[in-house]
Amino acid sequence: MGGSRVQLNKAHKSRFSSKSSRNLHKTSLKEKHTIGKSDRNVFKGAKAARNQRSKMLRDQKRAAVLKEKRASSASSPPRVIVLFALSASVNLNSLAEGLLKMLSPEATGALAATVASSEYKLRTTVLKAPHGDLLSCMELAKVADLIAFVASANSACEEGSPNYVDSFGSQCLSVFRSLGLPSTVVLIRDLPTDLKRRNETKKMCSSCLANEFTEDCKFYPADTQDDLHKFLWLFKEQRLTVPHWRNQRPYLMSQKVDMVADEWNLGKCTILLTGYLHARSLCVNQLVHISGAGDFQLQKIELLKDPHPLNSRKQPDAMDSDDVPDVEVVRSLHPDPLTQEPLVVENVPDPLAGEQTWPTEAEMMEAATTQKQKQIRKRKIPQGTSEYQAAWIVDDTDEDVSDIDSEANDGMVLDETDMIPGPDSPNNSDIDDGQVSLNLRDDEETDNDSVMMEGESLTREQIEDDIKRIKEQHAEDEEFPDEVDTPLDIPARRRFAKYRGLKSFRTSSWDPKESLPPEYARIFAFDNFPRTQKLVLSKALKMGEENRDDCVTAGQYIRLHIKDVPNSVSSKLCALAMTRPIIASGLLQHESKMSVLHFSIKKHDNYEAPIKAKEELIFHVGFRQFIARPIFSTDNMNSDKSKMERFLHAGRFSIASIYAPVSFPPLPLVVLKSTEGGAPPAVAATGSLRSIDPDRIMLKKIILTGYPQRVSKLKATVRYMFHHPEDVRWFKPVEVWTKCGRRGRIKEPVGTHGAMKCVFNSVVQQHDTVCMSLYKRAYPKWPEHRFPILDT
Repeated sequence: MGGSRVQLNKAHKSRFSSKSSRNLHKTSLKEKHTIGKSDRNVFKGAKAARNQRSKMLRDQKRAAVLKEKRASSASSPPRVIVLFALSASVNLNSLAEGLLKMLSPEATGALAATVASSEYKLRTTVLKAPHGDLLSCMELAKVADLIAFVASANSACEEGSPNYVDSFGSQCLSVFRSLGLPSTVVLIRDLPTDLKRRNETKKMCSSCLANEFTEDCKFYPADTQDDLHKFLWLFKEQRLTVPHWRNQRPYLMSQKVDMVADEWNLGKCTILLTGYLHARSLCVNQLVHISGAGDFQLQKIELLKDPHPLNSRKQPDAMDSDDVPDVEVVRSLHPDPLTQEPLVVENVPDPLAGEQTWPTEAEMMEAATTQKQKQIRKRKIPQGTSEYQAAWIVDDTDEDVSDIDSEANDGMVLDETDMIPGPDSPNNSDIDDGQVSLNLRDDEETDNDSVMMEGESLTREQIEDDIKRIKEQHAEDEEFPDEVDTPLDIPARRRFAKYRGLKSFRTSSWDPKESLPPEYARIFAFDNFPRTQKLVLSKALKMGEENRDDCVTAGQYIRLHIKDVPNSVSSKLCALAMTRPIIASGLLQHESKMSVLHFSIKKHDNYEAPIKAKEELIFHVGFRQFIARPIFSTDNMNSDKSKMERFLHAGRFSIASIYAPVSFPPLPLVVLKSTEGGAPPAVAATGSLRSIDPDRIMLKKIILTGYPQRVSKLKATVRYMFHHPEDVRWFKPVEVWTKCGRRGRIKEPVGTHGAMKCVFNSVVQQHDTVCMSLYKRAYPKWPEHRFPILDT
């Protein structure tokens, strides 16, 4: 009861001190000194980790720059400069001659494409891209270290503005961007001699072309020797960049192509490609791909003495001509039969392994013929004998007998419709929907398609009619996608026997291993493709870093002996070498084996013709070329299934799936389509390699439509979706829906003409349309021939 006289003690000041200061009396004097003076130069925690990471990145960049400088020494291959004219009015011959004379002023006679300049301390290969030849320009862009786009200041004017880039130049620019542009410059020719007008014209040309190139692209005048001297001096010091996919594989750009006949193997020969090795080391046990010709094994690799050394005093005469004589062989590398990569393209299926879950077309035709013969041939059997019992009766004579009684026949006839699997049966996805019989002919390839593929026997009117028909199908597919009409003369349960219904496209299960086509027995699949790719790339990188006896390093002048090349292919390669370089690239492990490749693809802006699924297209994937017949599908990120598209529509990306040799991404894609009349192929689409997965499910969707005849609240009588009551009972388990958003089910058939009663979850409008969605799995088409050089 003290009131205000209660004792109030002063609060302790330790509540404002730190934990370390409160416990300071528990430590020794030496530790007190350490705690009092903290080491401020030592970083702790997250800040120290950030500084350590920054230091590591700086060291890596410094090491990369030093490695690049060492690689650009005398042991590196010559830098490849490709001169590309943006318009047909540009003269590349004088520009290339001026550059070569600047690099080799002491040379006399014809100038070689590859020169070594002791003044600039630079080895360079100068190539001219032929204007109008798309394939040659693409091949040159794949091996170019620098693309010099040449523009003329005297280009023709349209509507008062100069046109520095013509249509072919614009097309090639888009293709180069898809392949991946290396370092680029723009050389401006035909500038005025007056200094003021010269600067104004150069500034106007630069501003007009700035949108076509990257920000770091430089513009140089290229009329006088001083201009070329300035360009070459800056080019010598320039740090060149190339696309990432080119650094993953070794490649050789041929300077000389020869062929040697094989005495032991008629029809085959050995082709000799001579040139500098780029990018990475090449092993003699690797497989190589000749662009457009195929994959082959190496017979040997000859390491030759460099005909263009940086020190020109060693061989002054070797640079005077393109026809390099037989140079001295320094060393030869021969493959080891035990470790050489085998040329395995297709898997050999085992007919007893149960890989094929559906009969082949030949087996179905044979079965149909046998069944027809059984129907024609009549045997006399006891009345009341079943067909199974009759099969065991042995005929002693071959004489014809009379017909069987009608009563006995009635008991032996089999209803073939009862043997057809339903829409939800697992074995119904390989029956053809384009014929009455159950053969395996592809429903996409109609008689008109097969006639178009032959092409030579068609008249001009027939070709025009086929093109018109395809365009009409393309327009109809865009307006009414997936809608088909039920035929009147074929039961729907037989016409659409390969299709099944799905409760949900996104969540319903579909076994990727069921009812596979025969082509799946010929391909290869990976258990874990990302892991395999990581192991293969690390193995290739390790091989390039080691000094192995069976490898040649990048930058060396070599001769590849490629064996077992067909004589027809060799002769065509020798002819093509006159206009463009032949590229031979080394293949990584497994890259010769066939599998199912998926590409992210988009239709080219300048290509207006429709691109139908399963038609032949030429695929340029990195250094490789092959022919494929793709199918197109949507790119669904939230589902394990994708919807097939009948045409490649413009303005959006799709997935193109093909049978092709294995390639490890990332790789660019350029799709060409052949044209009639022997014209060069046109650029149809561009894209990139997405994945390799034979288990990717692509479903072809069709929609059957019907129309309400009588409507009573939630019930409706629908007609014209089917024409037989048996078809209504067959597809009764499949859900129906309307275009106004109602969902329902089939209750029962009505009458004998295919009408049916349906029950919906809401009131149905009289003008609504009733639909049924059916699906079947789609596969790409196996190409008849794989490489385009066989058709040239």
